[in-house]
Amino acid sequence: MKDENKPTQHIDSVWGNIFGKKEKVVRSIENVLINVPIFSTLQKRELRNVALIVHDRTYAPGEHIFYQQDPGLGMYVIKEGEVSIKLESPEKELARLKEGAFFGELALLDESPRSASAIAVTQCQLIGFFRPDLFKLVEKNPRTGLKIVLKLAEIIGERLRISNQNFSKAQAELSALRVTFEEFVHK
Repeated sequence: MKDENKPTQHIDSVWGNIFGKKEKVVRSIENVLINVPIFSTLQKRELRNVALIVHDRTYAPGEHIFYQQDPGLGMYVIKEGEVSIKLESPEKELARLKEGAFFGELALLDESPRSASAIAVTQCQLIGFFRPDLFKLVEKNPRTGLKIVLKLAEIIGERLRISNQNFSKAQAELSALRVTFEEFVHK
């Protein structure tokens, strides 16, 4: 009787290993996404649905994730490693991002060209969430999709407010410098 069960046990073991590995990957993605603001309003089940459709990829040091002016396809979350966000010409590093950070999120809303390049500084494991993935999610789970889009709008709005404040501050400083310069010239 034991010999009859052996082939079935072996097959069950193989399938268990395959699905067990997939389950570990999905759980590790969930553990990263739960700390990303765009996904912070999702329930556990909704987060799992997102984890099942995102893309996990490794990038080598120096490898471009995307180039400035490439069409925007989606956003990335850094699972492991470090990414540099750079302007190509003139070459200037705008930001250096580490584990848990996300970038490229505007591409979820439109396919405008990328405003900067993203380059892996170290070996990186990234989670990609692309526009078609978001559309598919909205179609299958409208409530989950709406939560993501609303949180994305909130984040973009906050960044715009900060940019406007920084711009106003820079304008005021420039005006003060202009007045100081004119006073100096007219002495």
